[in-house]
Amino acid sequence: MITRVVMPKLTDTMEEGVLVAWKKHEGDPVEAGDVLAEIETDKAVMDLEAFGSGILRRILVSEGETVDSGTLIAVIGEADEEIEAAIKEAQEADSGMGEPSEQATPVLSRSQEEPVGMPPSILKTEDAVTKIHPKVSPRAKALAEKSGVDLSKVKGSGPSGRIVERDVLEMQNVTWEQPSAFIEKPLSQMRKAIARTTTESKGPVPHFYLTIDIGMNEAEKLKKHMRKIRKSPVSLTALMLKAVTESLLRHPEINVSFAGESLRQHQTIDIGIAVALEEGLITPVVRNCAKQSIWALADELHRLLERAKNKQLQPEEYAGATFSLSNLGMYGVENFIAVLMPPQAASLAIGAVQSVPVVEGKELKIDRRMKVTLSCDHRVLDGAQGAKFLQTFKHILENPLELVLSQD
Repeated sequence: MITRVVMPKLTDTMEEGVLVAWKKHEGDPVEAGDVLAEIETDKAVMDLEAFGSGILRRILVSEGETVDSGTLIAVIGEADEEIEAAIKEAQEADSGMGEPSEQATPVLSRSQEEPVGMPPSILKTEDAVTKIHPKVSPRAKALAEKSGVDLSKVKGSGPSGRIVERDVLEMQNVTWEQPSAFIEKPLSQMRKAIARTTTESKGPVPHFYLTIDIGMNEAEKLKKHMRKIRKSPVSLTALMLKAVTESLLRHPEINVSFAGESLRQHQTIDIGIAVALEEGLITPVVRNCAKQSIWALADELHRLLERAKNKQLQPEEYAGATFSLSNLGMYGVENFIAVLMPPQAASLAIGAVQSVPVVEGKELKIDRRMKVTLSCDHRVLDGAQGAKFLQTFKHILENPLELVLSQD
């Protein structure tokens, strides 16, 4: 029985994936549950498992190639089983040359409708390209149209001579006579997801921002003392995480989401921590923060950060935050604002702790201060609610023993 292997949709925001590496080769026996390949999503590198048993008869996507979710990437079948018809049917459905059969419909998830508003000239060019080069990946085709590369002059390096994205890029290097004033690099899957999410957030969500200045002398003293009594030090971000948790417990109206015709009050405090990677930003989530001590939060935060940096996070580890925390203080950033990540209604941006002159009465002294900015969704939160939350957050950090004395 033929099993068609498609590029899966492993996360809610995933529209395409990169085939990082094949773990099986053509001709290898395959059992259901075997790892076929490594797939790079917009968040992490994950294993793609086989759903059927047989022999890996055909690999259709090369390592390093980017394809849309739902695209046929391999075929599993018996040694003497006819597979060409299934491959042709899937490729025609993917390129819009034909309608998928009833059997292919569940695996081919991409819409077969023509793009709305596409000029007739582009549609004709796309048809001509398909007729001349039926074995061309969608990414290669789009890049060729954008850069003006003639696909009839491109030699494919993919399976069965298929033209893939790198073939078009190599042809660009050959045809460009003059060096360019810039280098164009393809967006990573993570950067594409960030572009989609922030656009969806900043447009429809009415943001407002509140900034407060906090004295950090006592918090820094506590951090140094905790380092002396524990082998694994507690970071400033961990202190902030606990302070945010205590503040949300006292102001549960901040731990909400906009849900169209209703306001969703979250019963747990799940805080996302923004982590900067080379490819972009990811937000691992610390779950059930209200039930954890500062020591437990620090350990969990460290574990998640390590998994994020090694691209080992699973979808359940970076989805579903009810509040977000972003700390750029370690980069010397004095103050900034964070874009909300829907459906969260609030996010806190942490600036650098700095030595600044402060007037107390008639005296001028040097104090350690930090600015934080709260981003809010005005559909469910008002300025007074945000201001009260920040007042509590400030009080806790300026009296940080509360962070240690609070129970698990």
